Amino acid sequence: MMQVKIFDFEHEQDLENAINKFLQSENKKILCINYRTSHFYDGKHQIYSFSALISYEMTPLV
Repeated sequence: MMQVKIFDFEHEQDLENAINKFLQSENKKILCINYRTSHFYDGKHQIYSFSALISYEMTPLV
């Protein structure tokens, strides 16, 4: 059964670290990784969003 995991961070390094940690765990077959960036101005600051959606399937433990 396909599942998804969503990541969203204000700093790209935080996103990278979280994805790498998720990928290190066993018994997953990665189907697709979608990456997006966005930004907006809140009247005082430029806000960035770095996000990814990972589609995966759990594989049986052998």
